[in-house]
Amino acid sequence: MKKYEAECLLEERNELGEGPVWDERLQELLWVDIEGRQLQRYRPSDGRKLRVKAEKKIGAAVPAEDGTWLIALEDGFYRLNLETGSVTLMTRTEEETATNRLNDGKCDPAGRFWAGTMSSTTNRNGHLYVLEDGKLSKRLDGIGCSNGLAWTADGTVMYYIDTFENNVYAFDYDAASGDIANRRIAIRFPEGDGSPDGMSIDSEGMLWIGHWGGWQVGRWNPLTGDKLATIPIPVRNVTSCAFGGEDLDELYITTARIGNDEEQLNKQPLAGAIFRAKLDVKGLPVQRARG
Repeated sequence: MKKYEAECLLEERNELGEGPVWDERLQELLWVDIEGRQLQRYRPSDGRKLRVKAEKKIGAAVPAEDGTWLIALEDGFYRLNLETGSVTLMTRTEEETATNRLNDGKCDPAGRFWAGTMSSTTNRNGHLYVLEDGKLSKRLDGIGCSNGLAWTADGTVMYYIDTFENNVYAFDYDAASGDIANRRIAIRFPEGDGSPDGMSIDSEGMLWIGHWGGWQVGRWNPLTGDKLATIPIPVRNVTSCAFGGEDLDELYITTARIGNDEEQLNKQPLAGAIFRAKLDVKGLPVQRARG
């Protein structure tokens, strides 16, 4: 199995670093600290760092075509002006359980914003939502912990992670309608590898997945279910990753401090940090929200 090396890029102390996004227009990396209730920005060219505080836990953020950002807070979808920090409600979710909150999210090839909820317990009563033209609809229910999303370059397959199930699912995807069908298991995480969290897809159609509890990012073939490569990370809870850099051949990796006791954290001085790995394969540009 191929092994890549990662460097610690930013010694942040994110409680729950998640949802990295490379904005090629800004040439910046953006990510969220869900528990820290903030969106963070980093520009590698000069090292500039900025933060936008949120009033609620922020599960995901995606750039929009018009230069604003759409963000998934605990209870709904909002529009963020990145420069002023102003936040405007677009629509709230329809969760039956007040403790459920929005978690990971991304845009599909048509610019729809997909994001799902997770339960604070082991109940599987979350949903996967789609925001399109300001209107919200449910695509899946019975979700335990809605997490990573990715679409193939030709826009015919959507991959989706429910962390509680330890599976990566594949769906037939219709870009025109946003419909998904023919749900099947693409990857089943084996014992000892942790649980699948956030993910990104490369130009060869392989999935790069953060291993929660697994000390690594893995490269997986969703057509065979095989693990092809690993990037060891000196942090137990690796949450997500995104391709970035001028050539989209760098993988930016987020990690978390939560889920560890004090003794475990003492052995992980870089828990919550941002890592970067140089790869020999490129990713795909970020999909922007439309409307």
